[in-house]
Amino acid sequence: MLGLFVILYICLTILIGAIASRFVKSSQDYVLAGRRLPLLLASSALFATWFGSETLMGASSKFVDGGILAVIEDPFGAALCLFLVGIFFARPLYRMNILTFGDLYKNRFGRKVEFLSALFMIPSYFGWIAAQLVAMGIVIQTLFGFDIYVGILLASIVVLIYTYIGGMWAISITDFMQTILIVIGLAVLVWDLQEKAGGFQTVIATAKPGFFSFFPPMKTEAILAYIAAWMTIGLGSIPQQDIFQRVMSSKSEKVAVYSSFLGGGMYLTVAFLPLLAGYFARRVYPEIAAGDNQMILPNVVLVHSTLLIQILFFGALLSAILSTASGAILAPASVLGENLIRPTLKDPSEKLLLRVMRISVLTVTIVSTGMALSETNIYQLVADSSSISLVSLFVPLVAALFWKKANASGAVYAMFSGMIVWLLMRSFGPEWLPATIPALGVSFLGQYLGRFFFFSYLEEGLSGNPVSSAGL
Repeated sequence: MLGLFVILYICLTILIGAIASRFVKSSQDYVLAGRRLPLLLASSALFATWFGSETLMGASSKFVDGGILAVIEDPFGAALCLFLVGIFFARPLYRMNILTFGDLYKNRFGRKVEFLSALFMIPSYFGWIAAQLVAMGIVIQTLFGFDIYVGILLASIVVLIYTYIGGMWAISITDFMQTILIVIGLAVLVWDLQEKAGGFQTVIATAKPGFFSFFPPMKTEAILAYIAAWMTIGLGSIPQQDIFQRVMSSKSEKVAVYSSFLGGGMYLTVAFLPLLAGYFARRVYPEIAAGDNQMILPNVVLVHSTLLIQILFFGALLSAILSTASGAILAPASVLGENLIRPTLKDPSEKLLLRVMRISVLTVTIVSTGMALSETNIYQLVADSSSISLVSLFVPLVAALFWKKANASGAVYAMFSGMIVWLLMRSFGPEWLPATIPALGVSFLGQYLGRFFFFSYLEEGLSGNPVSSAGL
């Protein structure tokens, strides 16, 4: 019965993609849903940005082992990102009426920086997408007994079909439906597990010392790790295309801002449900928790829950994975099609641009599937993805929007110096110093030095003017 529900749910998702394809008439419809999303659809889309495998399976397992301090990155850092977008970035970006972040870099710094930004941005998504495919592969393996690699391949086919057909319209409509299932399914599961564990107060009162501490010990290593955790998604996801697309898909500037705040609030509250569910599950069923932490919730639900709770939980789990995976695929595909392929075409028609976008979706899915087949640690896949954009793209984005004296050479310095230092620190740096902290500092320094040490061929022929923060 549960397996039948999963099959029907997947078929329904594909059907929604087919229906949504009727709204797609242009590349803007495909990438930004025609900039027509109302507040509820835009908010649920932003909420669903990261509410996938990392939160339900990765973060919940981290929380079970390490408490609040183990999950600062997600959900706290993720919610911080949406709030910062609403405060500082949504208004100026929405007014530009552009299709991708690459367009911003092109208008502000020129085509060469547009090209380089796309090269840095696109690979940052592969790990994120792969994490969702791994998670869905685990679900398929758990429910149907298939090998996990078969499950990953089946997952990639399902996500590819409805993303390829309907683009951002399909993602937005399914995100709204999936958000409802996520909230209901997880709320029912948490209530069931806390009753079995003896109630909220009983379980929380017996937690080990420091488990629910929000601030780190006053030690250098712990403080630096704490700062890095806030930064990874909190700042690193701001320059990512999936956030940009969901904000820009709003029907107005006001909706773009309000949906960022509402999505952040939803994320901060709803994301605690899987954390609590994992914590209660370990207390009630320690023999199951002794295995793979990523599988605590699926295994507990399968073995000890009623059919109704099983349907609600796996509906929520599939919803979270599908919504995150589809948006994560469309984001780099949009950059690939708009900023790398389109400039090589001469006066392309809308029909040709749509075909380019869909081929880009196919390409990104194939690469991410290959990555998923080689790495099955969900939390690590996601963390690396956000770190790449943090150390290479965050500083040029801030400079492009808020610093009139920023130039193309500084943007290039910021991208390359941040990435190089991050790679070096990951390989050779001391364990107590997170690689993102010095890498981000060097990226800021590179942007600033571009004012004094610049390459003339980068500064020639810029098509845009500096953007100030006056709109804020």
